[in-house]
Amino acid sequence: MIHHRHLSEGSRGIGMTSHGTRDRLVSRLREKGIRDERVLAAILNTPRHAFVDEALSSRAYEDTALPIGLGQTISQPWIVARMTEALLEGGSLDKVLEVGTGSGYQSAILAQLVKEVFTVERIKELLRSSRKLFHELRLYNIHARHADGHVGWTTQAPFDGILVTAAARRVPEELVAQLEIGGRLVMPLDRGSEQRLLAIRRTEDGQETEDLGAVVFVPMLSGLA
Repeated sequence: MIHHRHLSEGSRGIGMTSHGTRDRLVSRLREKGIRDERVLAAILNTPRHAFVDEALSSRAYEDTALPIGLGQTISQPWIVARMTEALLEGGSLDKVLEVGTGSGYQSAILAQLVKEVFTVERIKELLRSSRKLFHELRLYNIHARHADGHVGWTTQAPFDGILVTAAARRVPEELVAQLEIGGRLVMPLDRGSEQRLLAIRRTEDGQETEDLGAVVFVPMLSGLA
C-alpha cells in the first residue's frame, strides 16, 4: 500500500510555483524515462522552490541540481525520481532510512510515498532548516537526526529501504546490515573515474546488485559538522 499525503504549502504555493511550471517538469521527467506515476505525482505535489534559496527559486523547476550552501546541492529532480522509483520497485515500503537529508527535498518526496521516513544529516545547519520545512509542510512522518550517515540509525533498524544521497567509495556494510531481508539500498558508488547508481537487495545469503547507470553526487563524508 502506498501512503499518499497532500502537502500543506502554507504561503509558499504562489507565483512561478504554479502547477503549470511543475507540470512541465513532470513532463520532462516522463520524457527521460520515469515511469512510476506515484513518484511523478509526489514531484508535482512538492514545492521544490521552498527547498532552495530565494535567489534561485525561479530555477527550482528546472531539471537541474542547485547549490544549497555549505558545499552541498539539492539533487536534480530526475535523479530524485529515479532513486525513489528504484526504491519502490522493491514493493510497498513502511519504513525507509535516508542518508543525507540535505535540503530535505528527497525526504519530502519519500514522505508522501512511504509510512515513516528516518533521515540523518551530518551538517547541523542543513538539518535545522530542513526540519523547519518539514514542519511547515506538515510532513509529520519524517524523523530527522544529526548523525554520521555511515552508521545509519541502528535503534530504528531494520528498514524496508535505504536511500543514500552522497557517493561512497564502498558499500557501507553497516547500512546493508540495517536492511530487512529483501530490502533495497539505493546509492551512488564512486568507482574512481565515474560514479554508478546501484540498487542492492539484501538476500538470505548476501546481496544482489543492479547497476542503474552513471550519476554525479557530492562525496559521502564521515563525522559531524
